[in-house]
Amino acid sequence: MKREKKGNICVFCASSAHIDKSYVDAAHELGRLLAEGGWRCVNGGGASGLMGAVNDGVLDAGGEVTGVIPKFMMDNGWEHDRIEDFIITADMHQRKLTMSEISDAIIALPGGMGTLEELLEALTWRQLEIVEATPIIILNTNGYYDLLLQLLDRAIQEGFMKPSHNRLWRVVSTPREAIAMLDDIHPVTFESKN
Repeated sequence: MKREKKGNICVFCASSAHIDKSYVDAAHELGRLLAEGGWRCVNGGGASGLMGAVNDGVLDAGGEVTGVIPKFMMDNGWEHDRIEDFIITADMHQRKLTMSEISDAIIALPGGMGTLEELLEALTWRQLEIVEATPIIILNTNGYYDLLLQLLDRAIQEGFMKPSHNRLWRVVSTPREAIAMLDDIHPVTFESKN
């Protein structure tokens, strides 16, 4: 059965292999659901951790992955060996910009410093309207992002961010909820000027 191709979804997630299985299972399920829904997955192209699980989920279900990976990571052999489509970038900054530019939405899974940095930079680019109005979905598996979301709420309460900025992201608890949100993608607008 031929699937309708819907677009590209960027997935930010951990490459660490030392995490609870529940996170890995959710990442694999997200990959499978992306493929079954006709979405191409765009991510860092890695083989380990949640990134490897997402990629395996997509590929096991017959879907497509575009790995966007800096040359130094490719030189170190960190790429997923089943991905056929790679975009090799000069550095991490170009990697993030490329992933954002070629994607119709972003889903952020749990992760460490790299994932948090990717998510916060994507939110900043959206806030400043540097990139298109790309929907950003936070997949809050096991309540992982609860403290970050509290911090963002406090930033709004304390006046560091505008109340309208809380519309930059949406929060879901399961991969299935994330996919349902993708099927209703609409550009997000908000007050951005002082």
